[in-house]
Amino acid sequence: MVHTGACIASLLGQGGSKRYHLTWRWLRYFKNDRDRRDLITCGAAAGVAAAFRAPVGGVLFALEEAASWWRSALLWRTFFTTAVVAVVLRAFINYCNIGKCGLFGKGGLIMFDVSSVNITYHITDLLPVIVLGVIGGVFGGLYNYLLDKVLRVYNLINERGPMFKLLLASTVSIFTSCCYFGLPWIAKCIPCPEGLDETCPTIGRSGNFKKFQCPPGHYNDLASLFFNTSDDAIRNLFSSGTKTEFHVSSILLFFCAVYVLAIFSYGIAVPSGLFIPVILTGASYGRFVGILFGSFTDLDQGLFAVLGAASFLGGSMRMTVSLCVILLELTNNLLMLPLVMLVLLISKTVADAFNSGVYDQIVRLKGLPFLEPHAEPYMRNLTAVDVVRGPLVTFSGIEKVDNIMQVLKSCKHNGFPVIDEPPFSETPILYGLVLRSHLLVLLKKKIFLPSRDIASADFVEQFSSVDFAKPGSGKGLNIEEIEISADEAEMFIDLHPFANTSPYTVVETMSLAKAQILFRQVGLRHLFVVPKSSGRPPIVGILTRHDFMPEFILEMYPELKHNRWKRLRIRLSVFTGIMKTLPIVKRCF
Repeated sequence: MVHTGACIASLLGQGGSKRYHLTWRWLRYFKNDRDRRDLITCGAAAGVAAAFRAPVGGVLFALEEAASWWRSALLWRTFFTTAVVAVVLRAFINYCNIGKCGLFGKGGLIMFDVSSVNITYHITDLLPVIVLGVIGGVFGGLYNYLLDKVLRVYNLINERGPMFKLLLASTVSIFTSCCYFGLPWIAKCIPCPEGLDETCPTIGRSGNFKKFQCPPGHYNDLASLFFNTSDDAIRNLFSSGTKTEFHVSSILLFFCAVYVLAIFSYGIAVPSGLFIPVILTGASYGRFVGILFGSFTDLDQGLFAVLGAASFLGGSMRMTVSLCVILLELTNNLLMLPLVMLVLLISKTVADAFNSGVYDQIVRLKGLPFLEPHAEPYMRNLTAVDVVRGPLVTFSGIEKVDNIMQVLKSCKHNGFPVIDEPPFSETPILYGLVLRSHLLVLLKKKIFLPSRDIASADFVEQFSSVDFAKPGSGKGLNIEEIEISADEAEMFIDLHPFANTSPYTVVETMSLAKAQILFRQVGLRHLFVVPKSSGRPPIVGILTRHDFMPEFILEMYPELKHNRWKRLRIRLSVFTGIMKTLPIVKRCF
């Protein structure tokens, strides 16, 4: 749902789709970087709100995970989006409640609908909750580690072509089908409980009690989990007052199966996500822990399943505030707030000791230059000029067409400084920034000047803002598509009317940590580094997102790998050293 909402928002941000005749003129106002980012953020928030019936949780999810930088205008836009989703979703829920949603069940488009129950707990009940948090942190860290290794192998396979993608997806599908249809044979048949509101077993329709080769009046609890939709399986695990509905061996076997399948099913050429498998896995081991602690606590097993899902989400995705609100809106029970907060904080703390969140690992694996909200500590000892790469490519205020063509063909930079030199200024000065996409538009239009003179107002009026609007994905101009004759190559282009005359600049001695904070919070793509003293060229270099990445900085300065401060990490050597100091463990070494 998150991906779907983001894709729809990205389509609107591109002005629609000409291929499918879904274009509107008013969408052209959103064809810029800032509005497109806002639309995608709102789309992700709408997906969470639709999946969990959690409008406030969707806003917090966008704040915590989706948006790289936040501002007040984006807050009310996402809130308005999720409010509309809540109203539309309520209409569909009422439609599904009258039984017109078929095999999707009464839940309809809402993924999870958990009835609220009265929850009472004491101080002694916190021990199993703490255990759940620790288990979620360990399993979440292990899940991220194994998923990273599997995705690296999948990337090598997918790079070999579409046939290998299809073969990989088919192999995983066959393995999943074998598990789903083979494992229920191991489980034993259980007599149907008495006093049920629905028929047991359920045959030919959605339900909680699957017969699966059992005699009349019996059901297979493991088949009831495997042969249901994911939301119905989660609803079954979350349900309260069902202590005898699932056997402990079936829950354990189901957890092992979905844990392994969740690792191998992500990354193949099918629309599989992370949220539902993670919730299903966490709910299964949460229910298992609830069965084990059944004689020591009065907490319901369904509550253990909810807390288990929260712990695994916190251990794998490392979300805290948004996840806490989502679970509260999902269960409609404010009494769960202390338990959910406790299990989330414990699971996230434990998992942070091993590796980073699953979203961070996937972004890093794809090579996307995502900036963290904080700067690395070693950046305080570096200045902006320390990470400037060369050579610097600049343009004059009035540049020759042939020079522009040669530069665009020889490099892939997306922004170029514009320098004014005599006779247009007394000394070389930094005039502004011109984008590569704008230069391509100027070359495509072929409205050139015969001599090196400043353009008149008539020259500028031949262009409109629509010409420079950001194109959709894959629709931008390419330098290879532009053909320039020999006579046109000797002509000139006045870049003054098309340059950004107020680019953000930092002095070369500014701390790199401060420069990154400025770069991220303002949402920049180019940051100019200017000299501190006069008598030098007006610009030292340009900083882009890649220049702030730790991988790039540590490649330039390898000595920082051993000297940089790190976050809390429990290293195996340190852990072993501590264990060796214990008297009981000394005899084992």
